[in-house]
Amino acid sequence: MGIRAAIECKIKVLEVYGDSALVIYQLKGEWETRDPKLVDYRKLVLELVKEFEDITFCYLPRNENQMVDALATLASMIKVNKQEDVKPIQMSIYETPAHCYDIEEKEEKDDHPWYHDILQYVKNREYPDQASENDKRTLRRLAIDYVLDGEILYKRRKDQVLLKCVDAVEAKKILKEVHEGICGTHANGFTMARQIMRFGYYWSSMEGDCVNYAKRCHKCQIYGDKIHVPPSLLHVMTSP
Repeated sequence: MGIRAAIECKIKVLEVYGDSALVIYQLKGEWETRDPKLVDYRKLVLELVKEFEDITFCYLPRNENQMVDALATLASMIKVNKQEDVKPIQMSIYETPAHCYDIEEKEEKDDHPWYHDILQYVKNREYPDQASENDKRTLRRLAIDYVLDGEILYKRRKDQVLLKCVDAVEAKKILKEVHEGICGTHANGFTMARQIMRFGYYWSSMEGDCVNYAKRCHKCQIYGDKIHVPPSLLHVMTSP
């Protein structure tokens, strides 16, 4: 189709680029054409070649043929009306490559984590603003199970093991690494919560977040066991 379009435009000198090494080298005569389907195709192209004064066929690897992909994308976005003429697409080529700025994502940080009030009480014995007496009493009761080491707050378990308190940003990273990281086993939510606690981390909504993360995992939904299938009948096997 491209060669015929060039003939209609009365082009006499043409350079043809293709990403199929088989077709290009067969048209150049360097490779022998054995496929019956390609024999007729080659004959047709050689008949059209006679309309040009000079024509060359060049092989272009597919990874370097980005212009064709861009033109194909533009062609798929344009709706052509047969009754109207198609306006030509003007393209300009820059001699120097365009540069783009690599914007580094700023490290996310939770400025007000879930343990903020507990940290302020354990560190400075300060209560939140507009806290009632009941809120202060609840905060004192919760703070008994927390230990401050420098700037890091730890949760003390019943077996006196200290778990590092993490914010929402760190919790997302831990969930992803434990569930589908290098050593991740795509475990269910409750197993994930126990694994995270064994690794020494803790946050208040850990168990619920683990369950929700496992439910949203795409691979778990595809490759997981089908637990909602109807039960199969059990066949009694008698010993010989």
